[in-house]
Amino acid sequence: MFTGNRGCVVDDRGEVVRHHRGPLWISCLIEYRGWRSPLAAPNRWTPLFFLDDAVALAAGHRPCGLCRREAYLSYQQAVTEAEGSKCFISASDLNRRLASERLQRGSGIDRGADRTLWSAAIESLPTGAVYLDHGTARLVTENQTFAFSFAGWVDPQQRPTAVHVDVLTPPTSVAALAAGYVPVLDPAVRSKAHNVHP
Repeated sequence: MFTGNRGCVVDDRGEVVRHHRGPLWISCLIEYRGWRSPLAAPNRWTPLFFLDDAVALAAGHRPCGLCRREAYLSYQQAVTEAEGSKCFISASDLNRRLASERLQRGSGIDRGADRTLWSAAIESLPTGAVYLDHGTARLVTENQTFAFSFAGWVDPQQRPTAVHVDVLTPPTSVAALAAGYVPVLDPAVRSKAHNVHP
């Protein structure tokens, strides 16, 4: 549903050589004003693709302030309210917070092992948050969880209770979700919402 920007990740030949470049990690619309970006051009941002908002947030991205202006303002307001601040938190501050929350120090293309996880009671997680369950990323909704697959969210299960889980979605984005940011989720989540596996 979305594309994403975390800088140029390719070399002069268009080969992927890095995980990211720079602290600006945003999620964007697939189409905007007819603009076109090459998929692997040197010295330009390299488009990534996300199933939906939940995946983008879990990856450490926030909504773009240009092509997703309404979503960005909603996210910004929700984080500001969660902080109890009287002034809106700036985009650069949001970028710094998310940068500090998503990765431990490291380098290379594969940074999965460097992801910063944090623990929370599953009851405290809002719809749109993603946690790890025995190595599988699972989306939280009001009463269910869904496993991530490249084909979409699958394996609906009743939301567990009284457990702590390792959360993939950074704390800033979880705070935004809890304070009213409404994520755009894969429509399949709604269609599978009542087919719960025991």
